[in-house]
Amino acid sequence: MDTGTAWQALRRPGLLRSGRPWRAAGYLLLTGSAGLLMGTVLLLCGTVAGVLALVLVGLPLLAALALAGVPFAALERRLLRLVDGRPVAAPHREPARPGLAAWLRVRFRERATWRELGYAALAGFVLWPVDLVAVGFVLVVPGQLIASPLLLALDGEQVNVLKVWQVESPLVAAVLAVVGVLLPAALAYPLTALAAGRAALARILLEPTGQELRIGELVSSRARLVDAFEAERRRIERDLHDGAQQRLVALSMALGLARLDAPPGGPLAVRLAEAQREAVEVLAELRELINGIHPQVLTDRGLPDACADVADRSPVPVEVVFDLPGRLPAAVESAGWFAVSEALANIGKHSGARSARVDGRYAGGLLTIEVRDDGVGGADPAAGSGLTGLADRVSVVDGTLTVSSPPGGPTLLRVEIPCAPCPPSLPCPPSLPGLAPLPGPPAQLIPPSPRRPS
Repeated sequence: MDTGTAWQALRRPGLLRSGRPWRAAGYLLLTGSAGLLMGTVLLLCGTVAGVLALVLVGLPLLAALALAGVPFAALERRLLRLVDGRPVAAPHREPARPGLAAWLRVRFRERATWRELGYAALAGFVLWPVDLVAVGFVLVVPGQLIASPLLLALDGEQVNVLKVWQVESPLVAAVLAVVGVLLPAALAYPLTALAAGRAALARILLEPTGQELRIGELVSSRARLVDAFEAERRRIERDLHDGAQQRLVALSMALGLARLDAPPGGPLAVRLAEAQREAVEVLAELRELINGIHPQVLTDRGLPDACADVADRSPVPVEVVFDLPGRLPAAVESAGWFAVSEALANIGKHSGARSARVDGRYAGGLLTIEVRDDGVGGADPAAGSGLTGLADRVSVVDGTLTVSSPPGGPTLLRVEIPCAPCPPSLPCPPSLPGLAPLPGPPAQLIPPSPRRPS
């Protein structure tokens, strides 16, 4: 099989023995036919949509027509492999959440969508005649020349070759047939060059730009960092749980046994008791540290039970209500748990609230967690309440954070994270299943709004 680009093949002596001229002819034939069809569709649908737009019925058709370049460009990317075999990456990013609405929102915001529409219009109104005329010339002209002797024999008097000149001599017809046999070899070079130029133009318009590639790589690296971060948290939690914590338990037991052997009431017994008490306190602090790094209940039972565990340890009474279809990706559950933990910690330290409530639900590919309290309000991200760090943490998983905390309260913190639930029969992946190749919108903080008069 020949290798290299079509331009390199044109400078090599073995072009006629390779399959490139045939692939070039097939490429031009397919792109010309597709361009003719696309031009017809754009013209007819655009006319109908323009007329119906006067009564607003054609507006959805116009919106759909704007996406006509997406499937056309996908077909063109496949056809480009006929020319030089090189794959063409799609410049589109996957929506962060499932559903048609999310897909349309992403597509209409991408520059690639409009480039593809422009390319579809260019192919549908300008390029297809060039493609089909070139292929037709290569196929029709040699065929007419080769068939000249046969047509002359059938007519008996003369034959009109290509509708250009009349041939009456069998010798001239035979010469034309020989020329017809040799002509495809001579036309192979310009035909391949035309296909290579046509493919180069398509690549310029349809390949991802440098900025799109860089952004895609940044998001891919962000996904890898999220996975690595979660894996490291789990490793630290496991090492502390199975290592340092077990040794502290053993130390506490050894001190307890030593107290039994020491004379009761003596200085040694008192010091051993103090050492055992210190070991127990260190063990309790270590357990709190382990639970803060990554609680085991989050891994074993999921986000609702982990949030309920945080609420049980809150100094403010908290009601926890979750409605989830099942387990979510580990990165999403970790971010949601961290948001609830930070919010309840802020409520206990700063709000002066008498009660709080945590609501979690999943709908339309979006996990929504709301934490509200009846405290004094006035939460200010600049005051060191942890909201800025929480917003950064949520944005890592393409989530958004909004806070409404007018002076006098109440305070509402809402976290929204796009994700897809894990299949019940399969283990949940550590990362987001459909992380978008482009960064999502940054987390935003809504400034406190003035309190409405009662």
